[in-house]
Amino acid sequence: METMQTIPDWRATADEIWALLKETDLIVKENARGFAELRESQKETDRIIKETDRIIKENALRQAERSAELDKRIERVTANVGGLNRSLGELIETLIAARLWEKFPEYGLVRAFQRVPIHDETNRVRTDIDILLSNTDKVMAVEVKRELDDKRDVDDHLKRMELIRKYPPLETVNKQLLGAMAGGVVNPEIMGYAYEAGFYVLELTGEAVHLIPPPAGFTPRQW
Repeated sequence: METMQTIPDWRATADEIWALLKETDLIVKENARGFAELRESQKETDRIIKETDRIIKENALRQAERSAELDKRIERVTANVGGLNRSLGELIETLIAARLWEKFPEYGLVRAFQRVPIHDETNRVRTDIDILLSNTDKVMAVEVKRELDDKRDVDDHLKRMELIRKYPPLETVNKQLLGAMAGGVVNPEIMGYAYEAGFYVLELTGEAVHLIPPPAGFTPRQW
């Protein structure tokens, strides 16, 4: 007796394959749509990055322009303030120089010179004397400050006195050299420091210059 073999149901199998193909096609389409959305998203991201970069560059450019304009304004203000400071300094120097010779009657310093340069052996200007009072045998070098409020001003004048002795201007040759400091405003502490250095101290009060009385025992230094 022969064994009967069951014939496979190819229809069922074909239906399954067709269903599988449809499912695969759906997956492919969904993936394609996902990729398309991803590409669009990437494009949008690239656009946002480019736009952000543009904004950053524009802001940096505007900031640089504003900074440059601010620098120009600061330069203008600084120049104006510098000019004002120079003008005030020159005015104070002129007011002090006007009748300064009257403040030292015991020395008879009847001649006054302003802005006397000090040249070294190579004829280079090393510094200058704001006001130089003079007679036949004595001179007094006066340094003028808008505000006499820094010990360095006194120290600088001490160095100036040494330069005057080393490179004497014509008016100072073979004469006894004295020193003084004057200011539109004088700090009491710096006044004391100047007296210790052997300088006379004067202060502008209104339009007149006032010789501040030296402390007891003060002896003016001679260079």
